[in-house]
Amino acid sequence: MKNMIIVMFIIFGISEARLKVGFHRKTCPDAESIVGGFVRDAAQFNPQIPAFMLRLHFHDCFVQGCDGSILIDNGPISEKLAVGHQGVKGFDVIENAKAQLEFVCPGVVSCADIVAIAARDAVAFTFGPIYEVETGRKDGFVSNISLADNMPDFRDSIHLLKKKFFDKGLTEKDLVVLTDSMGAHTIGTTACFFLMDRLYNFVPGGGPDPSINPDFLPELMETCPPEGDINFRLPIDHDSGENFDNGILQNIRSGFAVLQSDSKLLDDPETKQILDSYFGSTNQSSFEADFVTSMVKMGRVGVKTSSKRGEIRRVCNTFND
Repeated sequence: MKNMIIVMFIIFGISEARLKVGFHRKTCPDAESIVGGFVRDAAQFNPQIPAFMLRLHFHDCFVQGCDGSILIDNGPISEKLAVGHQGVKGFDVIENAKAQLEFVCPGVVSCADIVAIAARDAVAFTFGPIYEVETGRKDGFVSNISLADNMPDFRDSIHLLKKKFFDKGLTEKDLVVLTDSMGAHTIGTTACFFLMDRLYNFVPGGGPDPSINPDFLPELMETCPPEGDINFRLPIDHDSGENFDNGILQNIRSGFAVLQSDSKLLDDPETKQILDSYFGSTNQSSFEADFVTSMVKMGRVGVKTSSKRGEIRRVCNTFND
């Protein structure tokens, strides 16, 4: 048995180091406060910045893992140009934080870690739970638009959404809290483009999604009329779009879901049961605790922590020479 274990180490190599809280504490002690400062400053000028930071982390992790691949600009094959990444913004916040970190402690903090830290600070800025983020990621060597083909899509069935999450090692509960939180649905906005079929062509011959609450439907149609501006943006979390909370879950239960992908959580007994569980005497605290757990799990997906699989980029939108 001992010889077998030795052989396995020779064949597979020693596993990569783990992420840990405070990874940069000795090598760049001000790293997290520097990133947080850039997020807060940017959010004061643009209240959508926290939502951008959450979505950026979610979309980065869901392609090749949390490795900063979405940040790369490498022409027409850039991953960030994928259809599934439409509306992902906030790249300049990450670049600005990286530039400052390279001045203070060059070659220490990866862009992937900056994205994870920025997402954590975005939650805190919008009155969500405060938690510690694991760091120690390396930036990946690959960024290709074709690798983003399997991003969760608002047109996906609940069964396909579950499969996409399972493939990343995530559960139904992660699907519920990350779709509505990390996907920035609790504090973000969406464009009318993503609502048009749901409002006007959902059923044969035309017509709206019958799951939309009749009291809510006129408001959506007024905001996104048939011949209106499809790029006009509206809050995804009706009446609670600026605060991180579980209000969007109540909206989904009441037929006030803006996006069809959110309403689909009611189509599956397991995700519906999880959603319903957040309403009671401990609803908000339970939701926040589960969010933190899922956030940490999400931040571990596909990470690179060895120099063989990743690097510390000098700038976030370009691979090192």
